[in-house]
Amino acid sequence: MAPLEKARNGRALTDSAGVIEVLDPLASPNWDAQVMALPGATIFHSAAWARVLNESYGYKPLYFANTEKGELRALLPVMEVDSSVTGKRGVSLPFSDACEPLGASNASGQDELIQKAIEYGRANGWKYFECRGAAMPDSNTPVSESFFDHSLALSRDEEKVFAGFESSVRRAIRKAEKSGPILEISRSLEGMQSFYALHCQTRKKHGVPPQPFSFFASIHRNVVARDLGFVVIARFEGKAIAAGVFVHFGSTAIYKYGASDETLQHLRGANLVMWHAIQWYARAGFERFGFGRTDEGDEGLRRFKLGWGAQERSLQYFKYDLRENRFVIGKGESSHLREQVIKRIPIPIARMIGSVLYRHVA
Repeated sequence: MAPLEKARNGRALTDSAGVIEVLDPLASPNWDAQVMALPGATIFHSAAWARVLNESYGYKPLYFANTEKGELRALLPVMEVDSSVTGKRGVSLPFSDACEPLGASNASGQDELIQKAIEYGRANGWKYFECRGAAMPDSNTPVSESFFDHSLALSRDEEKVFAGFESSVRRAIRKAEKSGPILEISRSLEGMQSFYALHCQTRKKHGVPPQPFSFFASIHRNVVARDLGFVVIARFEGKAIAAGVFVHFGSTAIYKYGASDETLQHLRGANLVMWHAIQWYARAGFERFGFGRTDEGDEGLRRFKLGWGAQERSLQYFKYDLRENRFVIGKGESSHLREQVIKRIPIPIARMIGSVLYRHVA
């Protein structure tokens, strides 16, 4: 395997155990091959995802890497967010449910990468550094936020996978298959547009502004068009009633976004979309299917994912305040008023809000 090429603006940080370099995956043509060799790598560690975040929001990739003779041994991906509204900080990684450090043989090795990120941030004016999904060596480290993460072990034996679903999920799938929705796997921009129309409806229902379409166009261009994902669409009488965006890297697939027409939920299009994607990945030999993160208070979504036979684990985020020089507990903010406002405004206005908001909130 060819050694990693250093980023044009990469810099080395001296460490007693070796050298930790700050690399730019966008300047390393063989980045994905190196990353894929590390256990646990997902699409969020790839150059494709780094390009999505850089193109969509202008975030600067700063990937802290422990290398030996040019070979990647451990990795902590970080994006520098420089916002005039929310300040300058490092996030590992924005809009990526979990982007755990890779390759560190133990928690102390992971901590070494995190400490170097904090050191870099202190020298470059960050307000804080946020790590999503790490396992801190000190169990007393305050947790900023906690979520659930769900994943399903896949097998080429589809009947075995299907048998692992709860009976209610199996019934919903069988009912949907009889109700008549037509399923398609799309890798076209038009397919992403069909998803996005449903996405805007679903976000409005939940009182959350949608991300701009430019973000999803970048996912299409850098991920889907490079055979690292696809859109599954369920149509009934020619109308898209449910859709999902699925991404993959190495042996792991991830359900990234889903949306559906609330008025036609009785057709169970969302269940068919999920099952169709799981079937595709099982047949293709993927080993794991991730359902993404779930808020601890969202029992409905949690039960839905568990119903697919998924294994559950705690997903913890950690936030280091560089002004106070300590890990801090996240400040929960009330979203009730925001949700009520978004639910009542037209979708075009909600899209305008999202196009301004997301770059700053990361």
